[in-house]
Amino acid sequence: MRRYILAGAAVALLAAVAVPALFIWGPWAPEDRFAACRSGGPRPGLSELGGPLALTDQTGALRTEADVIEGPTLIYFGYTFCPDVCPFDNARNADAVDLLETRGYDVRPVFISVDPARDTPEALAAFAAMMHPRMLALTGTPDQVQAASRAYRTFFRIRDPEDPYYLIDHSTFTYLAFPETGVVEVFDRDTTPEDMAARVACFVDNGAGKP
Repeated sequence: MRRYILAGAAVALLAAVAVPALFIWGPWAPEDRFAACRSGGPRPGLSELGGPLALTDQTGALRTEADVIEGPTLIYFGYTFCPDVCPFDNARNADAVDLLETRGYDVRPVFISVDPARDTPEALAAFAAMMHPRMLALTGTPDQVQAASRAYRTFFRIRDPEDPYYLIDHSTFTYLAFPETGVVEVFDRDTTPEDMAARVACFVDNGAGKP
């Protein structure tokens, strides 16, 4: 009898795992209209990323999510004191934006600082000017920065808060977002400017800016 009970439990567990999987990845999965634009498989959790923002830009003006994401937008979380990763990643994003511009696509690069103690609007203005003339750089209070980070499921941690030259461990993803559809793709550090530009153009051409 115990053997039958265990067998029945195993079947129930298999069904609990397999049935949802069929609806996510199988023949009943919702059609992904952006499938041709992705480098991997379906990403059902992307719709949960993003949300309300209240941050200050490099000019000192308050910005909400509606001000930040006015069209195709590439969003990166980092900090200006970052010795290597942030400059390289944001330079890559800027190169992709320039490639897209030559093809007639207007995309905004956005940099959100996770270092509000040091990244004043003045520091962000200098960083943005170095990276791209259209870059929007944002900071805020610690609570505002934490809220933005939680909205995009990013991670950051100050290694040694007592050290004035502290470094910050942080996520290194770039998010592609649109006003109507929100986040549609996440790019990792290995994505080249050319690949990013091609994929962003694909999302635009496939109506990512439309609900």
